[in-house]
Amino acid sequence: MKNNLEHCKPREENMHFLSVLLIGMASNLDNLGISVSYGLKSTRIPFISNLIIGIVSMLCAYLSIIAGRFISAFISIQIANIAGGLIIICIGIKCIVDSFFEKNATSEVKIDSNYSQVIAHPDLADVNDDKVISLKESIFLGFALAINCLAMGLGAGITGVSPALTTFSIGLFSIISIWCGLKLGNKICGKNIGKYSNLVAGSLLIIIGIYEMIV
Repeated sequence: MKNNLEHCKPREENMHFLSVLLIGMASNLDNLGISVSYGLKSTRIPFISNLIIGIVSMLCAYLSIIAGRFISAFISIQIANIAGGLIIICIGIKCIVDSFFEKNATSEVKIDSNYSQVIAHPDLADVNDDKVISLKESIFLGFALAINCLAMGLGAGITGVSPALTTFSIGLFSIISIWCGLKLGNKICGKNIGKYSNLVAGSLLIIIGIYEMIV
């Protein structure tokens, strides 16, 4: 019996591996869209600032996943998978709905001295308008982008995905998406990516939620 349980563990981790990758991608599509807008404005995000954004995303994601795992300890595996999957699906539906009601008025919004507007408008994190996201600005930008990961991480944690792998996936895709977005923006190849990031992310999340409910 003990051997059977030991064999089941790696098998369950493998079943969740696809979810780990998709969660990493879906949680960072906003990063891609925002970094494209930065690239179009010739705003730079140095590697160290990009790394800090990724670390902040990882920290927030890890805490929410652990919270989800804690909740799952009080319910059965089947209920946990259904509950976590439904949470992820609901987030996906919200992303899709939001994509049809987005307002393109961020350029008219001013950020005050305490950065309160960065949460609502992450693309305005370059407060001093020097075309470079500094270390301090990257921390605020990281938290603004990571807020999208909190509910997603909670749902993922309830379904039982690996906290370490999921956190690493989110951090890795954060760094990659920001780097790619800047390159695309610099080459004037992605003006509408930000417009469709919520739609694509929502679709991915619905797929993840359904997958988690049936595996």
